[in-house]
Amino acid sequence: MAKRSVQAYIEEIPSWEGGAQLAGPPLSGMQWLVWSLATAGKFFEGLIVFMGGIALPLIADQFGMTTTDKGFVTAATLAGILVGALALGGLADRFGRKPVFIGEMVLLAVALIAAALSPDTNSLVAALFVMGLALGADYPTAHLVISESIPAAVRGRLVLGAFSFQALGAIVGTAIAAVLLANKPELSTWRLFYLLPVVPVLLVVWGRLFLPESSHWLVSKGNVKKAEKQLRKLLGRNDVELLDVLIIKEGNIKRSSHWGQLFQGKLQRATILASVPWFLQDISTYGIGIFTPVIIAAAFGAEANENNVAAVIHNDLLGARGTALVDVGFLVGIACAIVLADRWGRIRLQIIGFVGCAAGLIIAALGNIGGHSNLVVIVIGFMLFQFMTNLGPNAQTYLLAGEVFPTRLRGQGAGLAAAIGKVGAVLTAFLFPTLLANWGTERLLPLLAVTSLVGALITWIYRIETTGVDLETI
Repeated sequence: MAKRSVQAYIEEIPSWEGGAQLAGPPLSGMQWLVWSLATAGKFFEGLIVFMGGIALPLIADQFGMTTTDKGFVTAATLAGILVGALALGGLADRFGRKPVFIGEMVLLAVALIAAALSPDTNSLVAALFVMGLALGADYPTAHLVISESIPAAVRGRLVLGAFSFQALGAIVGTAIAAVLLANKPELSTWRLFYLLPVVPVLLVVWGRLFLPESSHWLVSKGNVKKAEKQLRKLLGRNDVELLDVLIIKEGNIKRSSHWGQLFQGKLQRATILASVPWFLQDISTYGIGIFTPVIIAAAFGAEANENNVAAVIHNDLLGARGTALVDVGFLVGIACAIVLADRWGRIRLQIIGFVGCAAGLIIAALGNIGGHSNLVVIVIGFMLFQFMTNLGPNAQTYLLAGEVFPTRLRGQGAGLAAAIGKVGAVLTAFLFPTLLANWGTERLLPLLAVTSLVGALITWIYRIETTGVDLETI
């Protein structure tokens, strides 16, 4: 049998005895296991970040937080994601995908326990930051683990299928928080929000121990024999013989891995496309996502105004229920993205999504004109926003960031893009409470709509379509 590349084996379509071929390359049990375990990081991110929005009023009352304290608490996880994606994501290019893939979940379990046991605001902020480090490392790593293990024709669907678990996590987290608060109406209930995910996280750590290393990465390091062994494990076959590759000298490897490479030549265009729209998208998505409970609770006429524990819990439950309704648009949007990403293409969906986000935010703003809140209009606007952001930029920025860079820089490039995106999320989380209090939604939401329109423009100017493209050719 002639030697072939890693992707050629992954793309191979077997034939029946009569010569007829299958419609596409089948996925082995190990490929499905890789995918299922990669979904966990996104699920936990949605669960933890969006549950944190519901936990915030309880924590603030228990610890007696100021507005600045609230900003630090909401920004801590996002700041950790920023640093984790930037500093730890690149480790997957240096040490391999699998060690980082396992280590990030161990770090997450430790941080969750620390958050649940936090005695004060400073301890909680530190725990949430470490939690973000783990989730940030997962941004590029999970994408790489999936995209380097599956055929190009279904890459978009499976990567976004894993990413959709962020939306599922947000909804499950909201539901769990509402149930816990209803059955245990105490300020300290927020500690359970962080304690409950520990066991599932440890189960994911155990499962990831059995996964193969990326053969693409091993070949890029010149380790062809080990790449063959890991590819056999991935595909469940023994007849694997890879092409020999030119082993790059160590000095060249160091130069090629330098951050400056991401801002030179063709890679500069890829870096801008992967990073700037993600930054603009996160400004609105995290601001709306984290503070939807607060906005929705304020829009309900049934909000309790008493300054006591019962009122805090009542208002928090009210916001949780309204958020669950809005998050329906979250799931529907990502489901449509999964169906359309490999058909319509990443760029088209991202532009459509950005424009739709702007429309949703304008509609929500119209529900707050003149100091009078129209709940129906606000919910429709937020649902449209959630649908469009997950159809377009929230899904496509993640997908593009893991596809537009070559293998040797894929973890570093995707990590940089995620980190720049989280700069927008951190700024929003830290400033949003103050801006919301001083400006109100009627002024803040149109400003966020402008950032979405700019995102659509940047996507068009720097467009690189990666739908169906073999990652070995990038």
